[in-house]
Amino acid sequence: MQPSTAFADATELSRLRWRARRGMLENDLILQRYFAQREKPFGQDEVDALNALLALDDNTLFDLFLHNSPLPQELDQPRVRELLETLQRL
Repeated sequence: MQPSTAFADATELSRLRWRARRGMLENDLILQRYFAQREKPFGQDEVDALNALLALDDNTLFDLFLHNSPLPQELDQPRVRELLETLQRL
């Protein structure tokens, strides 16, 4: 699958950062570290993948970060898997 060449605009990135603020501190720290380490613009496909993960509840997301549960089948797509692997390394 080819990555999208469209980039997220400032408003969309602001919303994404706001959505990434979680109720569980551990998730919040991982996600904020991810944003802080970004060196390139967010592509639309990455925004979509991150939104898909952020739609999960905190406990499910944390279990994914810790490799305690598999990625739900409905999210098992190459870009989501790639993003999750990046987040798991943080």
